[in-house]
Amino acid sequence: MAKILLGIMIASGIPFTFMLIQSYMKRKAEGRLETESFIKMGLVGALANFFDTLGLSSFAIETSLFKNFNLVSDEKLPGTLNVGATIPTLVQACIFIASVEVEPLTLFSMIVAALAGAIVGAGLISKLPKKTIQLAMGIALFSMAIILLAGQLNLFPVGGDAMGLHGTKLIIAICGNFLFGALNTLGIGLFAPCMTMVYMLGMSPIAAFPIMMGSCALLLPFAGMKFIKEDTHSAQGSMAVNVMGPIGVLIAAFLVKSMNVYLLKWLLIFVVVYTTVMMFKSYKESVSKENKSVA
Repeated sequence: MAKILLGIMIASGIPFTFMLIQSYMKRKAEGRLETESFIKMGLVGALANFFDTLGLSSFAIETSLFKNFNLVSDEKLPGTLNVGATIPTLVQACIFIASVEVEPLTLFSMIVAALAGAIVGAGLISKLPKKTIQLAMGIALFSMAIILLAGQLNLFPVGGDAMGLHGTKLIIAICGNFLFGALNTLGIGLFAPCMTMVYMLGMSPIAAFPIMMGSCALLLPFAGMKFIKEDTHSAQGSMAVNVMGPIGVLIAAFLVKSMNVYLLKWLLIFVVVYTTVMMFKSYKESVSKENKSVA
């Protein structure tokens, strides 16, 4: 089943790669290619995807650096993030699905649930106010961070070392990843909540990596092709991140696979706390924008 998943992911990456190269060459031939430094944008992508492989959102890092260094205009930022993340995320998924043996039923069902959430659930969740979702996720992640920290300090037991789920726990995981897949399409990252959920359901922290990366690897090629087709991305930035981003992935993947479980648990806590802070920051920005529009 793992081989089938890898085959599907690689197959989805082929038409995406073709469209990416075609778009880049067309822009270059027409003299419409962005003039920002390819190397500088590629280094941003390598750095962002290094941390993305550790569980921190590459979107948040790239957004900050692209805006601060004036590398990508605001209107092209969403497309550039999605298009640029595609090949690095496929590399992440291939590495961890091939090297971390999660039980096939758990892996396959959770990845499919995330894809279904992105396709079906996003339409339902998008009707809710984004600030409400951000506030709810921030509170939930903050609560999870406290529980995880208490478990790491042996105040009460939490987590486990299983590589698969069964029965009620598997159903909870499938429903959770469906929700996270839907939220991911709205710009609320899947990585941190997925990592936290599988660990709190009794799985090893390392088991979260193929699950969360496989989930995103199936979503991004299709989202990326849509942005390329609509010509709403920075061709220079997207190409640079897709070329140099995998370098950051390979370096970080070696670190993750060589970490012991104790350090991975601390990494998980750090990721959740970081994501909590970013979620409350996004909520504050959403409220501020709403107040300005009312005024």
